[in-house]
Amino acid sequence: MTRKLLLPVALAIFIAGSLAVTGAAQESSSKPDMLTPSERSASVASSASAPAPDAPSAALRDLLAASCAHDDVAFSKFLTARNAESFSHLALSARTELMKRFVLLDGAGKPASSANPSGRPNIRCSTPDGAAVMQLGGTDLRDNVAFIQVDIRDVSELQGGEPHRIQMSLIRENSSWKILSLGLLFFDLPALEVEWDQAAIGANERSALADLRSIAAAVETYRKTYLHLPETLGKLGSATKTSAEAAGLLEAELVAGQSNGYRFRMVIVGANETGAPAQYELSATPVTYGRTGKLSFFRDAKGIFHFGDHQGGLGHSIDPAVE
Repeated sequence: MTRKLLLPVALAIFIAGSLAVTGAAQESSSKPDMLTPSERSASVASSASAPAPDAPSAALRDLLAASCAHDDVAFSKFLTARNAESFSHLALSARTELMKRFVLLDGAGKPASSANPSGRPNIRCSTPDGAAVMQLGGTDLRDNVAFIQVDIRDVSELQGGEPHRIQMSLIRENSSWKILSLGLLFFDLPALEVEWDQAAIGANERSALADLRSIAAAVETYRKTYLHLPETLGKLGSATKTSAEAAGLLEAELVAGQSNGYRFRMVIVGANETGAPAQYELSATPVTYGRTGKLSFFRDAKGIFHFGDHQGGLGHSIDPAVE
């Protein structure tokens, strides 16, 4: 919930600073013909001492590197004065969450910069859980505002797939380039959906284990009531009148085999022609590995629950037992 609520906070911070600075810039440049000769000379001198056109790209490179490393001190150097003040009021956890949104990675990483064949910066952010490469496009410089397109790619997808494409803008304040906006990132719902899914992984995994226990309890109740195991989860669902075909023991989502980003399966095992009693196994696997969950859960025929990371595959009885 914290990460979901952070976006409007961040948006408010950036917009507040953006409107204030942009408004001042527009006001100062809206009446060029009213400048006196001495003011024009001062303006030319100021322009001559202004940063080079490639300075926005270098500033953005360093800001992304700070975001990768979760270095809030370095990051704050690239905020406008008003934004920097607001940033300093945030708790450390909130500052970290904001920096994560610039690189679309969760853990603190190690940044490394390089140049592509055209000389534009690339920043690689390597974390224990993965890595991403941020490729900066050309700088579109318009007076005191610079626009730069940034492509963010997961390292595992460098050879294919569409990148997260974000246009960032910077503004020149006191001869330094400061971040002005994240462009369309605020409205890039697919990109935010990935982040929100990842933020909910822990809750999804806990829910999956609880749901697996609920399914097991329903199966045991069914066995005691009808003296045999249900052939499918479908027979645990509700109907107008309860029966062995619709026992009314499980909610609709679990009967359908999917809930909170996890998929559930039941398999009957152990029965044979010599009269061995039938047993069953249950499994819970993430619908989308890495987004809706990472752990796979397994209930073996002895009733012991296990967990393990199988890259989205089925768990098994040799996995560690759930305590």
